Amino acid sequence: MKDVTKNNKNEIVDREDAIQKEIIFTDGVIDGVIVRGLTKFIDERGWLCELFRHDELLPEIYPVMAYASMTHPNITRGPHAHREQTDIFCFIGPGNFKVVLWDNRPHSKTYMTRQIIFAGIDSPKIVVVPPGVVHGYKSIGPGPGLVFNAPNQLYAGEGKKGPVDEIRFEDDPDSPFSI
Repeated sequence: MKDVTKNNKNEIVDREDAIQKEIIFTDGVIDGVIVRGLTKFIDERGWLCELFRHDELLPEIYPVMAYASMTHPNITRGPHAHREQTDIFCFIGPGNFKVVLWDNRPHSKTYMTRQIIFAGIDSPKIVVVPPGVVHGYKSIGPGPGLVFNAPNQLYAGEGKKGPVDEIRFEDDPDSPFSI
């Protein structure tokens, strides 16, 4: 039995022929990606939101560092992937984002799947992205957007003296990954 997929016109085609002619991703849910709503606890002082808890994460993806980034409206960060790093993104606002993920892991059961998530102030979410999944996001709100990330690997290793675990696609004009 041949391995088949659907092309951009929703026609069933041979998967190998499709990959050789053009790279086609099918929309769906990617294996290993975790998307969970975040709850803001609001009172007269403002709000509080738990971003992650050890009792809700597997030990192998416990964060070892954290950072926040601000993205201007209509600006895209990525797409890129990591060989070993898992990212734990929190989109809580301000701002809203279109987050796009592509399963580029040949041995994954969801290989060649694209997952689109809308997250931010209007829909706070945590998005856990495993190694090998290409990912990027675009700020789609009228003002700047804030993103928190808590990866399970140190950027550039101990003392920032190691290699950077990134496979970048944003400057490749032939990249099949675009937001």
